[in-house]
Amino acid sequence: MHAPNALPPRESALADPQASHSPQPNPRASTGALTIGIDARAAVEVPAGRGRVVRELLRALAERTDDDLRYVLYARTPWREQVLDERFRWCAVEAREPRWHVHAARRANRECDAFFATNSYLTPQFLRIACVPLVHDLVTFDRTMRPNRRSRAIEQLTLGPAVRRAAALIVTTHVTAALLAQRFPRAADRIVVAPLGVAPALEERVPPEDAATLPRPGFVLAAGTLEPRKNLPRLVEAYRQLPRALRERHPLVVVGALGWETGATLDALDSLGGQAIRLGYVSDAALAELYRRCAVFCYPSLGEGFGLPVLEAMAAGAAVLTSNLSSLPEVGGDAAGYVDPYEIASIAAGLARLLDDEAERAELSRRGRARAAEFSWGGFAEQTLATLTRAASDQLSKTRS
Repeated sequence: MHAPNALPPRESALADPQASHSPQPNPRASTGALTIGIDARAAVEVPAGRGRVVRELLRALAERTDDDLRYVLYARTPWREQVLDERFRWCAVEAREPRWHVHAARRANRECDAFFATNSYLTPQFLRIACVPLVHDLVTFDRTMRPNRRSRAIEQLTLGPAVRRAAALIVTTHVTAALLAQRFPRAADRIVVAPLGVAPALEERVPPEDAATLPRPGFVLAAGTLEPRKNLPRLVEAYRQLPRALRERHPLVVVGALGWETGATLDALDSLGGQAIRLGYVSDAALAELYRRCAVFCYPSLGEGFGLPVLEAMAAGAAVLTSNLSSLPEVGGDAAGYVDPYEIASIAAGLARLLDDEAERAELSRRGRARAAEFSWGGFAEQTLATLTRAASDQLSKTRS
């Protein structure tokens, strides 16, 4: 955390026509419409994961034309990729952690009827309006996942108070709902499951000049931030056990930004020499092309709140091999192959089976596309708005009574 400044950071509007330039009265006073506040920082500040969730939520909200809701988007910097209409207003809070949450909550208390806390459990503690946190996962409560130390400390301190303050809590799978209810039994009847969707950007084609730089079709693909629970050292050892002929035909390609405690992962990948290709972070279009080109997408994660790469790979037609635990079977259904991620032999056998069986890969591809079509960001937005509007209406009713 940063030490307090001598003067509090200035709350100001963003240089954006939709941004506020001074504290605003609650828009309900003049329009009668409910106003929803959203922590939208991750749209700009987080390339994948939580950032994707916020970006796709905003896109889905912008496509809705059947409600009269208004949205105030709290961030440090506006997200420019999506054109948002007059229902949306960006509002800057130019403060560092943790003071950002205090200032954002003060603004939201004046301007909004409900607040969607997408990226932190700290903001709810300063809100007087109805608040709905998004609980992505409970990885930080499981030391065996070796979560980021800073995130673990912050989330373990702030989730409990946020749960007590929340009008409702949104999770993305029933597995996460059960874990949350197990840890906070009194919150069980306030938990709402809202599954995620597939980004439209993953349907775009990569420009020819960029496509030419990507590996040729037929590789084994692994994707995700390089961190311990992604389990890449075991994947590498499983890959090493494959027959040489399979490894020569199907190199291992790894996509994802560096996370934390990456030493074992990078050492394992380096040990494969030219049979491992590490691409780092890639664009959505490039990622989609990699999903389409891979022979198998292998995601042996030790624990997820949802498992978005599995859904995205299925949507692109990849044959998916993933873990038989956590939320991953809930997302993959009968459209993926499953292995025990703690057993190298299980991962190796799963890879060998799929790489040797083109017909099974084709069948998983067909099932995967059908399975992925059952998920949508529009559905996520629908569930989220229903929860937020119900929370706002309930609090307004209590205030009036």
